[in-house]
Amino acid sequence: MWLFRRKGPSGFSSSSTAEEVTNGIDGTGLTAIVTGASSGIGSETARVLALRGVHVVMGIRNLEAGRNVRETIIKENPSAKIDAMELDLSSMASVRKFASNYQSAGLPLNILINNAGVMAAPFGLSKDNIELQFATNHLGHFLLTDLLLDSMKKTAIKSKKEGRIVNVSSEAHRYTYPEGIRFDGINDESRYKKMLAYGQSKLCNVLHANELTRRFKEEGVNITANSLHPGIIATNLFRHFNFGNGIANTVGKLVFKNVQQGAATTCYVALHPQVKGVSGEYFLNSNLNKASQHGQDVDLAKKLWDFTTNLLK
Repeated sequence: MWLFRRKGPSGFSSSSTAEEVTNGIDGTGLTAIVTGASSGIGSETARVLALRGVHVVMGIRNLEAGRNVRETIIKENPSAKIDAMELDLSSMASVRKFASNYQSAGLPLNILINNAGVMAAPFGLSKDNIELQFATNHLGHFLLTDLLLDSMKKTAIKSKKEGRIVNVSSEAHRYTYPEGIRFDGINDESRYKKMLAYGQSKLCNVLHANELTRRFKEEGVNITANSLHPGIIATNLFRHFNFGNGIANTVGKLVFKNVQQGAATTCYVALHPQVKGVSGEYFLNSNLNKASQHGQDVDLAKKLWDFTTNLLK
């Protein structure tokens, strides 16, 4: 499997782990939010950032699961600064409450990692009557980012350190509806295809980071925004598939990354000095890559921004 271990220009490859890509980096004094940090690559991202000295706030739906993750991390690393706050990305009321509580706590914010997600879920509507994958994977993170931007801008100015927004997308962003985003049919159950809807939501993650970049450059803000594919990881994201867990134990060892490898690109984009000043880019295996044509469409990114803003009114 030498092909999967071949290093790119960054010096890392698909087999690099989150610990390896952050080796020697001191994150002391930085504060990060990681959504969906109660399991999978989210919890590994939180663990490794805390290991590097970052104060991590986990945004999670299940507080009990979050407490367990926190206890495990502190048991391994007693000096870890890690907290858990309730956050359900499919509920805009929950997102607003999380942002309000975070700001009330008076915490700075250097890094925002929009990691949480659902994959290929059967058709369903969120509490706000929006298709569930679009609501959780895009809309909730869009609103969260928007509500926390002032905190990030103030932190960047006060600390004189670049802020970083990291959107965990997927190569699935290449496999969406033909028009990219079905603006006229987000909630249309009759035309719903669960994998294409997932791809659509992941394309939104890429376009969101790109449009943020355009706006930051116009404003002269010292914050970057990038998106990435973490790799195919055998996590509970696959719970909506029919083939069960057996594949992860057979083909999985060849095809899938483990969680430590799966969190690597997120941690690389969030912390590595090589990424300083880099914005509006798409990363794969801790290296620069190219998003799809839709993912590079400036007009589509602007249209999505306006569409999302109107949805949230």
